[in-house]
Amino acid sequence: MKLAVFDIGGTNLKCGYFGDNHNITCQKKYETPKTFKGLVKQMHRYLDTLLDIDGIAISAPGAVDDTKGEIDGISSVPYIHNRPIFHELEAEFGLPVTIENDANCAGICEVNIGAGKNFTNVAFVVVGTGVGGAVFINRKLYKGSHLFGGEFGLMSTADGSILSMQATIVKAAAKYVAQTEADDVDGEKLFLLADQGDKLANELIDEVYDCLAMGLYNIQVSFDFDAIIIGGGVSARSSFSAEVAKRLEAQLVEKKVEKIMPVVETCQYHNDANLYGAAYNFIEKQKKR
Repeated sequence: MKLAVFDIGGTNLKCGYFGDNHNITCQKKYETPKTFKGLVKQMHRYLDTLLDIDGIAISAPGAVDDTKGEIDGISSVPYIHNRPIFHELEAEFGLPVTIENDANCAGICEVNIGAGKNFTNVAFVVVGTGVGGAVFINRKLYKGSHLFGGEFGLMSTADGSILSMQATIVKAAAKYVAQTEADDVDGEKLFLLADQGDKLANELIDEVYDCLAMGLYNIQVSFDFDAIIIGGGVSARSSFSAEVAKRLEAQLVEKKVEKIMPVVETCQYHNDANLYGAAYNFIEKQKKR
């Protein structure tokens, strides 16, 4: 099966060719168009460079409703929402089209060919500007009764906030800037400051580890996963998952349920996960047609 794969992001539109060898080649990246018409035009330009395409697989933000053929919710790409986008794209290109949420696509990739491929029940947790993810039961994506499965970032925290506001390095870096008036401190710089012995940086990162571990604790005691796979920007730091795992295990030991400790792994496919996941979602959906 030969597919054109697209990842629609708030900043960039990523494109690729998924061939019979299940590798993605011919990757291109463009600035995300400002309108739906512009998106279709850019997709046409990329498709014109390919031959013998059997379908189009898309990763996109939002709550994808296969039954309605629409993307519910809101995102930084507003024009893709609340319209019959499946029908519109299939009519435009004359090819079958599948669309799935971007975090779900990344999780599908990791469960099929990445860090979760040897496990049955998996939580994929994305830690970026917020916290999101996907749930897999018996290796099948569980989207929930209201298409809300995997929205881990909305879990409440002890201070009345939510996980997305307390458990990311992006937010920790913003707190550092607010408290010190330092310039240009992002997540990477915050880790560097901590490694150099900066007390505040270490305190803020410590809070992130503890808060995220508490979130994973709640996820684990609710679902009893075999594995929790951590993706997002922090996954580039090799020690991040190990530190979160250590703190998660300590919480399970404290509650005397350490026997349910899952394997905690870093994702393998990083920036390519959405494209691969979109392709594998297409293959799975075609089996059911």
